[in-house]
Amino acid sequence: MNFTVERLRERLLAEPPSLPLEPRRGDYDLDPAHRPPRPAKLTQAAVLMPIVEREEPSVLFTERSAALARHAGQVSFPGGRIDAADESLVRTALRETQEETGIAPEFVSVAGFLDAYETGTGFAILPVVGLLTPGFALVPDTNEVAEIFEVPLAFLLDPANRGRDRMEWRGRLRSYYVFRYNGHTIWGATAAMLVNFAERWNAE
Repeated sequence: MNFTVERLRERLLAEPPSLPLEPRRGDYDLDPAHRPPRPAKLTQAAVLMPIVEREEPSVLFTERSAALARHAGQVSFPGGRIDAADESLVRTALRETQEETGIAPEFVSVAGFLDAYETGTGFAILPVVGLLTPGFALVPDTNEVAEIFEVPLAFLLDPANRGRDRMEWRGRLRSYYVFRYNGHTIWGATAAMLVNFAERWNAE
């Protein structure tokens, strides 16, 4: 694929939106008629979409521990809710990435941002796209992370590798995007963020 940092930066939001986030994208984009009312207050959070700068770029994911109370066993980007000590959501994404994977912030160069995303569980998430320099050490927090793996970026950008599934959740039908790669299933908010990335990357 013809990947350049210049094209990447051109396709992304250059600046993060102001807080609190007011997402225009979310879990019910594929089923807008089933969208529940927005909560009075959304929990502010951020994730890092780490693009590893290899000869063929890849995207790094975590598989959450099966012992977690929420989203156990799901594939996600590293990230979490903002802490009082975080001066920005970029700091949140970098801090959570280091806590979950051991990747230090100095290995990450922020390239830009995707559109803020609202989950059905009441989170407003800012996806921070970062370029990850090879040479980082992986030290996963085994309380949270069962596995860390990479998927070729070209695979994720190919529409042929993107599917849709449907489920009932909290009494409402919900359709969602899904990617399957080497035994891993990437779905829900993480898959929707990948679709957002692909739309921006392929925009004319």
